[in-house]
Amino acid sequence: MPSQQDIKQRITSVTGTSKITRAMELVASAKLRRAQVRIEALRPYAKGMRRLMAGAARRAGNLNGIPLLDERTETRRAAVLVVTGDRGLAGAFNVNVVRRALQERQALLDEGFEEVVFTAVGKKGGGTLRFRGMELDYHFQGFSSEPTFADASAVAEFVGQRYLEGETDRVVLVFNEFKSLVEQRVTAEQLLPVPREVVEDDDDNPDTQPVFSKALAEFEPEPVALLSDLLPTFVDTTIYRALLESAAAEHAARRTAMSNASDNAEQLIADLTLAMNRARQAAITQEILEVVAGADALS
Repeated sequence: MPSQQDIKQRITSVTGTSKITRAMELVASAKLRRAQVRIEALRPYAKGMRRLMAGAARRAGNLNGIPLLDERTETRRAAVLVVTGDRGLAGAFNVNVVRRALQERQALLDEGFEEVVFTAVGKKGGGTLRFRGMELDYHFQGFSSEPTFADASAVAEFVGQRYLEGETDRVVLVFNEFKSLVEQRVTAEQLLPVPREVVEDDDDNPDTQPVFSKALAEFEPEPVALLSDLLPTFVDTTIYRALLESAAAEHAARRTAMSNASDNAEQLIADLTLAMNRARQAAITQEILEVVAGADALS
């Protein structure tokens, strides 16, 4: 049985750990609130851009010949853009994203692609993929906690250029979508080529409100040229949204993980305190027995 001194040292150690996890929980909560505000601020912009793209697509009619929209028949090389965090201590946040990315890779191979590479955003995802022997086309890191639009543009420029140059025939985006404080959902969506449904109305679906009014509108430049100019910005915005969603999900996951760690530390401290009290009681009882036995021997 451990001595009282050993248990006391263990209690001191766990108490120090508990203070650290509680502080990390508070920091994650503050960062989560800021991330939620940034997501809310982006949504009207993204909705307005999609509405403008839908209007331009309707006026253009024929969307063939726009590089970012053309679905290629080649299945030579695909890329999976994986968005993870730069830090750990967030539960299964990074592991779930990497696992889904590997599933998407296998799905692309089953579809007929000859090669699938990864473009990693976040230190943890890139490190895990390298450890598993996966090929990384590029590794972005250093901004997962508080991404900016410039960071998203840099990522979009890289994957977009690779796609336009024919280095990749499809790009799939995998990230953790923030749903609530206790729920983060791993999402995979096709980034390039941009799916046609993104720029086309869904008027045949009665449950979907048209994203653009039927009023007459004139476009300058022509609708096809306007749509071609908007699509790269749409890709930037899509990646920026994924980075913001991932950041919020990471902070929420870390807050939950640190809260659980703090609760477990408090429970462990209570159990150790009880064990220390029992050890003290056993020591006192032993001393009393020794005194009584000594008194009996003298009498």
